[in-house]
Amino acid sequence: MKTKKLTSRFLASMSLIFMLTLSFQSCEWIENLAGDDDSGCEEEPDSTQNPCDTCSMVYKPNIYLYPQVEQQLEVGLSFPQGGSVITSIPEYGEGWSVNVDPQGIIDGEYGFLFYESVQPDVWQREQGWCIRTGDLEEFFRNDLETNGFRGREIDDFVEYWVPRLSNEAYYLIYPQIKSLIDQVIRLNVSGNPDQVQRLFYLIEGSPQKTQPVEPITVTDFSRQGFFVTEWGVIME
Repeated sequence: MKTKKLTSRFLASMSLIFMLTLSFQSCEWIENLAGDDDSGCEEEPDSTQNPCDTCSMVYKPNIYLYPQVEQQLEVGLSFPQGGSVITSIPEYGEGWSVNVDPQGIIDGEYGFLFYESVQPDVWQREQGWCIRTGDLEEFFRNDLETNGFRGREIDDFVEYWVPRLSNEAYYLIYPQIKSLIDQVIRLNVSGNPDQVQRLFYLIEGSPQKTQPVEPITVTDFSRQGFFVTEWGVIME
């Protein structure tokens, strides 16, 4: 009887150690464990938590598509370092297959493809700006336009994000450019787009004015031919 009790305690202890170890694994490790069912990091439907300690959450990336003629497009996302889509509109499934007209209207009803995802945290936190809360709308409008975004793309960003950035006196804003985003979230669009622009902002509240290294904005993006734009946010 004593041997059985000791064995039970040992097995319980080993189970606890295994669970604690599992919780500290990377997104990629969990994805391999789960298989190819897009559950690389456990889904959080309310999008309020990172599901593993080595992941970061990208909130509300919007993908805008502008083919020169109306056509059916296949749009996919892949995560070379691990990660997954956790929510999307329209439903992502194995990828989007959508009809898009030259004005960017998708399936006759959507203005953009929406998703949120988790993936390894590779984002840069050295080059950026410190912006007073009251100046955020002007800042974002100017910076998005500088990077090639226009019209409703800018309005969508400002209308969604500026009201949600009001709890701090200042916000540190670190731009994440396409070459960095591509390392962890690859965007694949059929039809061979002529130009693709991707820009994420990592945003962190600050009670006081600080000054990170000023980034140099260089963009060769041109809204000519078949082009695609995408913006998103990582919150700290």
